Order: sequence, then structure tokens, then C-alpha cells
Amino acid sequence: MLVLRARQIEKSFGDRLVLQGCSLDVHHRDRVGLVGVNGSGKSTLVGLLAGFDAPDHGEVMGAERCVLLRQEPELPFDTVGEAAEDALRWHRELLFRYQSALEEGRLGDASTLQARLDTVGWSRAHEVDAMLDRLGAPPRSARIQELSGGERRRLALARALLTRPEVLLLDEPTNHLDADTIEWLQAWLLGYDGALVLITHDRYLLEAVADRIVEIEQGRTVSYEGSYADYLLERAERLASLSRAEARRVSLLRSEAAWAARSPAARSTKQKARLERLEKLKVAHDLPEDRAFDLELSTGIKTGRSVLELHDLRKAYGDRVLFRSLSLNLIAGERVGVVGPNGAGKSTLLRLIAGVEEPDGGEVLKAPRFKVAVLDQHRSGLSDGDTVFEAVGQGNDHVVVAGRPIHVAGFLRRMLFPREMLQQRVETLSGGERARLLLSRLLLQGCNLLLLDEPTNDLDLQTLGVLEEALLQFDGAAVIVTHDRAFLDRVCTRILSLHGDGSTGIYADRTQAIRARQAREAARRDTLEPAEASGPAPPPKPAATKRLSFKERQELADLPGQIEALEAEQAQIESRLADPATYREAADDVGPLDERLRTLPALLEAAYERWAALSEREP
Repeated sequence: MLVLRARQIEKSFGDRLVLQGCSLDVHHRDRVGLVGVNGSGKSTLVGLLAGFDAPDHGEVMGAERCVLLRQEPELPFDTVGEAAEDALRWHRELLFRYQSALEEGRLGDASTLQARLDTVGWSRAHEVDAMLDRLGAPPRSARIQELSGGERRRLALARALLTRPEVLLLDEPTNHLDADTIEWLQAWLLGYDGALVLITHDRYLLEAVADRIVEIEQGRTVSYEGSYADYLLERAERLASLSRAEARRVSLLRSEAAWAARSPAARSTKQKARLERLEKLKVAHDLPEDRAFDLELSTGIKTGRSVLELHDLRKAYGDRVLFRSLSLNLIAGERVGVVGPNGAGKSTLLRLIAGVEEPDGGEVLKAPRFKVAVLDQHRSGLSDGDTVFEAVGQGNDHVVVAGRPIHVAGFLRRMLFPREMLQQRVETLSGGERARLLLSRLLLQGCNLLLLDEPTNDLDLQTLGVLEEALLQFDGAAVIVTHDRAFLDRVCTRILSLHGDGSTGIYADRTQAIRARQAREAARRDTLEPAEASGPAPPPKPAATKRLSFKERQELADLPGQIEALEAEQAQIESRLADPATYREAADDVGPLDERLRTLPALLEAAYERWAALSEREP
């Protein structure tokens, strides 16, 4: 069933034509991933689909069925509670219409409305608190005008999910969410009964959820069936085919032009037709191309040299302890990813390293001639009144790149800022364009240590790939706070986990950090379980010294195989949960698999302890 349609949409801002002939059909239960380079018009298109703006030309049908999560949400409410309760207005209206139909004797309408209520549930009030809590939104009493940007985004996302529209439009929903919440959101979207149009830089989320990728390319939409991985392959094949077709056109144009130059004036029908074909061949169509640029961050520092040392670092705000005893030795060539729940102190740690804040205790030791560059999540460091040219040139016409002077316009062209954007004010740039402008400044700045706070927010997928390659080649060190799971897996050499209770841990990779967290959660659940028997605990038994019985020797022989089987099961479940196909083809298995995975660390620990106890008694 078709629930949303856009036909031949055109939209311009001043002299800049953003969308020119965009069309999109969305059916019930569609999962559409909307992609394109920064500035291609993704946010503009979803705003038009939701009816927030009107197209210059073309039409949108079905906008009343949509709810849009915008990157800068508007929340015209006084408190968090009011905003959240308003999201369930549709359910209260449904109940009212059902009651009115009964009272007025419209039994047919009442039956239809009853079926709808049977589907969505007769009571949903309990969902509000559950949704706010799961997304880490502020308490109900918090005033919206006092919320941070991240808190406003989480509240707006909660409202969008509670509304449960026929078409859910999400523009970068993972911004300001921690990794655990993103995984929960991924599972929620997989089970969502409506249609979804999703803009996201999170490649794992896109791969798991989307079953169709629509790319905005030169102002038009190009649709690719399948997952994000399928899109990458099909797009490469399409571009190669278009390139071959263009090469054939140019070759034929060359030979036809040579014929026309040496032939007398054409009089026959055949010659006239050939000349008409020549005129058609002269009409060239711009080929889509991958917009790529070079981001060379190398500093020449010797790899392996210590850049930064944190010794017994302590920081708290009142009773809230961020970390009690954090130590870290960072050497050149390393890229440490910082993870943890919202509020655990990730951004605070970057400010302590940069010297913006002072720790409550401990030391921050920096290498001689230490130079740090910061990209914060607020994209600060740019003046809104400056032009793009002024933001990079800083009053100069030339900048120095790799020891050589280059004109600012030429440098910006390399960073994908065309000439028509040079005089554009910074305040008019999209979030992704601001990020790319700051990355340009980092390239010119040069540093030993990069501090990146949510660097992937608002970046298009191509720019994200360029940043990843630059960091992989970076000879300095980097501390990276990001919720982007694919970015962490590809770029980071170690993971620093802030647990949220003042404790910390350093792990080889994200998978090891997840296993450690699951083990902590299992241990916490065990300590919270009530004792099975009341009364004082029996005195401890004296240590056994007798030899193993036949049954215990058999148990000891079987334990290595049991441990191996448990570890194999753990690896298999982790592999299935990491595979996007599981969420598409066996979504009902995800919950049981996740629950089983949570129990395995405790089972393994018990098996190891039993093996150790029996081994000590073995003669």
C-alpha cells in the first residue's frame, strides 16, 4: 500500500538549486535509507515530505501520515512531561472517537476503531516513562528551555517513536545516543510496523535496517534495492556502466564530427538523419562522481613515542564521580576510542586533556612541543559571520599545506567547497559542511594529538570514509569519543570504557569491552538476587582435602569440553548478533539470543572455578 509519494520535486535556496526532479514512493513497511553527500538535499527532502516546507515545483501526497525527527527539533512545550504526553495525543483521540461512535450508535465505525485499538493497545500511558528512560531523556519536571542540545534531541526522538505514525522520518537519529541505546533503537526500528525513511551516518544501523537505499544525486533520486552493502556494489557497477557509455558517446561523436567535416552539404534524407544524430551526440550529461578529497594529517612525529600520560586522574561534580583513578599511556600511532553511557564523562575527559578543565586529582603529562587539535561535538571554533574563505584563510589569501603555499580558493576546492560557496556565510552551512570546514582547519593546523568528540555526526558517508583513511595514516595520537560502531571497529587501536560509576577499563577492541560489560551486569544481577534461605548463613565448610571420587574425576575430565562448548556458543551468538541478516531474516531470534548471551559469562566463570577447585584436589 502506497503511503507517501513525492513527484518531480524542485527546491532552491536563493541561486542554489538543491533538488531538481526528485521523486520517491514509500509503501507500508518500507525501510528506505536516504543517502547523499553533504549539501545534496537529504534534510531538505524529508522536510518537504513531512510538510514542514513546500516545494517550488512538484507535489507531495501523504505528508499528513508522517512524523519527522529533525536535526534541530522544535519543542513548543514547557516541560519534558508535557512534550512526552503530547506524543500520545493520537491514542487519546482514538479512544475518544471510539467512545463517541458507541454513544452515537455508529456500530460499524466503532467496530473499525475497536480493531485498531486491539492492534495498538488500549492503554499506552506506561510507554511514556519507559521510552524516556530508555533513551536517557531528562526527568519529566525538567524545563525544555534549560535542556542541552543532546537532551532536546533525545526527547524529540522519544516523541517521534511514541507517536507511531504510518511513516517515520528520522534525520540522524543516533546523534547524542550511546552505543547501547543505538543498538536498542536498531532493534526497535526492525520491529516497527510502519514505513521508515532514515538518514544516518551509522553504517551498521543502515545495513541492519534498510531494505532500499535512495541516493540524492545531482538533485535527483536514484533507487537501489537491497541493503547498504548491496547499494555499494550496485552503485559501483552503475557508475562503471555510465562511464563506458560516456566513452562510447565521445568516441562516436569524434568519428561523426570527422565525417561531417569532410562531407559536402547533406541533401539526402540519410545524410540529414546522420547530422541530426551528430547534434544529439553533442548533448553531454554530467556523470555522477565520487566526491573525494585528501585529508593528510601527518606531523612527522616518530611512531611509538609517548605523547600523553594520565596518572591516577580523578574528576567529580558534587556527588557524581566520573572517574576515580584513570591512568593511560598514549603513544604516537595509537587511536583510543572512548565509550560509555551518556553522562559518564567522555567529553569531560577530552576537556581535561586539552587543559580546558582541571582534574580533581592526578596528573596530565604531555610530550615536549606538544600540540593538540580539538574537534568538539558542537563544531565550535567557527565564527558564524565569517565567509567560508575567511574561516580558512584567517585574513590571508594563501595557506601552507605540506610545506608549500597554496591559494585559499584552490585549497577549499580540494576540500569540496566550490567557488560559488567561498563567500557563503558559515551560519548558512549544514552540519556536515561545518564539520568538513573544521577538518580543513585541522589539516592546516598540524598537531601531535587529535581530540575528536563525535566526529562522525552530520558527516556524509564519503567524507566519513576520507576521515577514517586519514586517521589510519595519522602518525600522531588520537583520542576519539564516538557512538559510531563501525568507526570504532575500523579506526581505534584500543578502547577506553568509562563505566558510569567512577570505574574504567581499557580493552583491545569494542567486542572485548562488550563482553566485560556483560560480565559486570551478570555479576551485578547475581548480587541483587535475594537469598534463597532466611536466617543466618551457615558457617563455612572446611576446605576439602580428600581425593576425588570417581564421579568428580569424570566431571573434571568433562569440564574442558564444556568450557570449549560454552565459548564456541558465545562466539557463534556474537557472530549472529553482529550479522545484519539476523535482524532482517530472523528478528524473532534476536531477543532470546541476546538473553542467552547475557547468561554465558556467568556460566563460563562458574565452569572455570569448578575446574580450578577440582584440579587442586587432583593428586
